[in-house]
Amino acid sequence: MRKRAIGILATAAAFAGVIATAPSASAEPNPPGCGKGYFCAYSGYDQSGRLLLRTAGNWSGTIYNVRSTFNNGYAYPGADHIDQTYTYRGNTYTKCLHYNPGPGQYKANWADITLKNVRWRGEC
Repeated sequence: MRKRAIGILATAAAFAGVIATAPSASAEPNPPGCGKGYFCAYSGYDQSGRLLLRTAGNWSGTIYNVRSTFNNGYAYPGADHIDQTYTYRGNTYTKCLHYNPGPGQYKANWADITLKNVRWRGEC
């Protein structure tokens, strides 16, 4: 019985060691001009070109020729994801982005969309 208890304890300890050393999600570095806590839009693909929008709160207006967006928000239940509303070829769409580092999509490249609205929200 004693050998069985020692075996169970050893197995539990080994399992706990694996859990403790498992890698956690790593945030992508901040894109240019977009510190932690902000949603940003850029004129170039892959968060390049001119910074067109940087907002830590809800926003509405019109920004033309957006080619990439990035949600660099903090983990905050109920307000860490972004709904971005945009138009493309006369149609209006809404896309939800998770916050960096995910899981899920937290950045996107676009084909010259017109950004109309950004709203912080909960899970997508």
